[in-house]
Amino acid sequence: MKNLNILIVEGNLKEENQNFLKVGIQTHTESLKDSLNKLNNKYNFEVINPSSDLNLHEVKKKLPKYDGLIWGGSSLNIYNNTPEIKRQIEFMRECQKQVKNILAICWGMQVAVTAAGGEVKKAEKSHIGIANEIMINNEGFKYPIYKDKNNNFNSPAFNFDEVVKLPTNGICLASNKVNKVQSIYFEVGKSKIYGLQYHPEITYEKMISLIEFRKDRLIQTRKAFKDEEEIKNHILFIKKEITVSNKTQRMIELKNWIDSINLI
Repeated sequence: MKNLNILIVEGNLKEENQNFLKVGIQTHTESLKDSLNKLNNKYNFEVINPSSDLNLHEVKKKLPKYDGLIWGGSSLNIYNNTPEIKRQIEFMRECQKQVKNILAICWGMQVAVTAAGGEVKKAEKSHIGIANEIMINNEGFKYPIYKDKNNNFNSPAFNFDEVVKLPTNGICLASNKVNKVQSIYFEVGKSKIYGLQYHPEITYEKMISLIEFRKDRLIQTRKAFKDEEEIKNHILFIKKEITVSNKTQRMIELKNWIDSINLI
């Protein structure tokens, strides 16, 4: 089996990642690498942050060489349309012209959808650490991303926004009560794109760390919790999920996507 050339796109701003590292939380890129390395494949990883990296032009020249691209999560909101967000959307459009296989996770899905003409808005409800009862629909089971996946599942998740309009030819593969679009498939340019609103690559333990790290924002800015006691109860709920969660099932979308590249 050949080494896969995988480009990882970091969605968070550099400052957010620095804040993670100060309190001992892995960046999303490092979490993704850890998960991929558990799948018994060999990879050549390259990482780019289109919001701030100065070598973006050089990476664009190399896009056709990558077997796959994974675009991860972020605390950004795409409708804020800052210069950093515009750079990410522009880079995604370029990737869609040149990269055959794209897995777009959470923020990555929102960028992919926006770049291809879909729409993302603030959601009425949110996922904070966990998404419950995601249901794969009849279309979803036709796609290899969900091979051997339970049709009703919980997953690590952290999002306040949602896809409200699919790109042309976009197909919704799964939903839950919070977000109608939990996963999608669409093709644009040279790319076959899977989008997941949830996080198969991140552990519940990291989600708990993120909640604790963001607790002031979650109470004061997001108004997602009344107080720290409510946050503690929510964390206990997630800890119960850890006791019943199956790691293989949790990560199977990642495995299936990698397997699909190996078959090409």
